[in-house]
Amino acid sequence: MKHLTIRLPDSLHQAARELAEQENTSINHLITLALAEKIAALKTLDYLEQRGARGSRAAFEAVLAKVPPADPAPDDRLD
Repeated sequence: MKHLTIRLPDSLHQAARELAEQENTSINHLITLALAEKIAALKTLDYLEQRGARGSRAAFEAVLAKVPPADPAPDDRLD
């Protein structure tokens, strides 16, 4: 495991301390989880952008054309 020293504004450090106490965990664990969530969100965004770039409108419409026409379910009807 690596060590990292960071500088935080006092207000952010205090907020992290309070949240860690509320969650019954350490500030270190709280920051580790927050960083992991941020990394996951950014990687997901990158994945979706790459996946979207591979798509095409024509392929999308070809798939939709395979769906047979049907009336909406009673719960999906608009009055």
